Amino acid sequence: MILTYYCAITMIIIAYLLGSIPSAVWIGKKYYGVDIREHGSRNAGTTNMLRVLGRRAALPVFALDFLKGFVAVTLVELLKYDDHVSDMWLINLKIIVVFAAVLGHIFPVFAGFRGGKGVATLVGAITGIYPPVVLLSLGVWFVVLLVSHYVSLASMVAGCCFPLLTLLFPKINESVPFVIFSFVIAVLLLLTHRKNIQRLRAGTESKTYVWRPRKAAPTEEKRERKRPEAGEPRP
Repeated sequence: MILTYYCAITMIIIAYLLGSIPSAVWIGKKYYGVDIREHGSRNAGTTNMLRVLGRRAALPVFALDFLKGFVAVTLVELLKYDDHVSDMWLINLKIIVVFAAVLGHIFPVFAGFRGGKGVATLVGAITGIYPPVVLLSLGVWFVVLLVSHYVSLASMVAGCCFPLLTLLFPKINESVPFVIFSFVIAVLLLLTHRKNIQRLRAGTESKTYVWRPRKAAPTEEKRERKRPEAGEPRP
């Protein structure tokens, strides 16, 4: 049993270290010569990378941050082969690991304890526990983003829907710790987005467009109209 506790503590430490990998900071400095924490919202996350450096920089950051959380939780599955570990014990440990990974992202030991908000890492970690709830929450996030163009608002709405969706699935709503965990996550998301809420209320929050409509190219007739007549001075 002592070995079991030792392995559990090791998993929590590994989760924190995985979460501490500052993908946004490293990618920004390595490939763009920019410390993302000194630009935009000064947040080392996917959204700020998208606004400051574009999709090419943001996509790998999201993928790596997602994988940090997913791998941290998936590693805990190794303990299911331990006879001292029950299913309830395992899911409780996974919840602790989620917090450790997100804490590592927010306060990364490898980047001076200045990280991001941990949304992508949180999504990856919860996907490692129960993917269907995450997929539905992502669907809510995407719809809100398309309608409002605010990533922060989409994240908060999806986060608040997460505990409600958790209550709908029999496989996980029987786990009281997980239900409590889902409500705690929703509250934490609102707390970490306090500044975004202020900017939304003030109308100063930056918008993010999934795609922008392209301006139609001028027709040949319009081009002809724009051409100056012979002897007419050009503008």
